[in-house]
Amino acid sequence: MSTLPIRKTVPLLLFQFIAVMAFAQVRYSAKDVKVLVSGTSTMHDWTMKSSTGECSAVFTLNSSGQLTGIASMDFSITAKSLKSEHSGMDKNAYKALKTDKNTSITYTLTSATVTAGNISCKGKLTIAGTTVDTDLQAVSKMNADKSITISVSKKIKMKDFNMSPPTFMMGAVKTGNEVTLQFDLILIKQ
Repeated sequence: MSTLPIRKTVPLLLFQFIAVMAFAQVRYSAKDVKVLVSGTSTMHDWTMKSSTGECSAVFTLNSSGQLTGIASMDFSITAKSLKSEHSGMDKNAYKALKTDKNTSITYTLTSATVTAGNISCKGKLTIAGTTVDTDLQAVSKMNADKSITISVSKKIKMKDFNMSPPTFMMGAVKTGNEVTLQFDLILIKQ
């Protein structure tokens, strides 16, 4: 059994400690969640909003406290928390979202690259019980209080998630297949 002399071991341990401290992984969770789903119909544009949801993440921060990577992130929102200004529209949206069997909309990150506040994400988006590999482009900002703001906007097609675009008034009004999902999150250290 060979051992390194003390004068070689101490610098090696010091280097390892500095490397760990230079890039620390820190757990964060959602303090504030805003979700907006918007689309079109043959009558007018529409939006549904929610200010509830859960998000947990493990961020890699450099020695200056700047975001340099994301080890993991999970986001979830209860589908019925999305509300429009019209209860009839909500009812039809929940039917399209199949909320009787699928109560949540989720996104699970599989990989991410962070470059100067821009985040390229790969992950699995589940809506109406169907999971689709989905790339997202997000923007992050480190706030003065060390919270992190993340904003994402993504256009999706309902049919990709095996959803039928809702109709109203016995089919006289039809929604478009494409919708825009927008997420604005403020995350704080756990």
